[in-house]
Amino acid sequence: MGVKYSYFNVNVYVCGITDNVINYKNMLTARGIQKYYGDLWVLKGVDIHIDKGEIVSIVGPSGSGKSTMLHILGTLDAASCGEVLLQDKKITDLKGKQLSAFRNKHIGFVFQFHHLLPEFNAVENVCIPGWIAGRKKKEVEEQAESLLKSLGVGERLDHKPNALSGGEQQRVAVARALINNPDIIFADEPTGNLDSANAGELHQLFFDLRDKFKQTFLIVTHNEELAKMSDRVLHMKDGKIV
Repeated sequence: MGVKYSYFNVNVYVCGITDNVINYKNMLTARGIQKYYGDLWVLKGVDIHIDKGEIVSIVGPSGSGKSTMLHILGTLDAASCGEVLLQDKKITDLKGKQLSAFRNKHIGFVFQFHHLLPEFNAVENVCIPGWIAGRKKKEVEEQAESLLKSLGVGERLDHKPNALSGGEQQRVAVARALINNPDIIFADEPTGNLDSANAGELHQLFFDLRDKFKQTFLIVTHNEELAKMSDRVLHMKDGKIV
């Protein structure tokens, strides 16, 4: 774990990686993750491991570092110290276009706000990551339609986001996350904008997808009742797993 020192009011962080959580057969391994923004030390040496096909939730109070940790694991942000491995690939070494291509191919995201493009219909929104990856247009469209049907929105393929309910929009976002058959899906408060019924359905959907596609999920949530449905629950406080 890193140590924070102060010299003449200037903070210096010394990075180190512990060896107590190592298993390179895991789907995801994070070791000694730290993140700081100037004087603000957000993550203070976090170790996480997730097995293939596991559904893990991270809970904790606001400001505990949950979303920051998720964004680092998903390569949307960079750690100040530590390393992240997706299966046997050290993704903290990737940069620029190489990192973007790896993220698009191997990682899926579901956020609290669905971030669907309003000018595109449901199928087109789902297809976007596949098109970015350079896959054949027809192949991607057929897969997108199949995913949407399997997620219960097969009657809404041609509808744009403003014609979909909140639950339907989030199902489209889940289909988009699945389109490139990612190794793992990161979900950041995916039920934050849903009522309790739709929230419960979405969490059950994650389990159905795990059973059908052997999909792995890491979910950040404030909803501890829904988190309890997960295979494991990690509690964060003050930038650490407690």
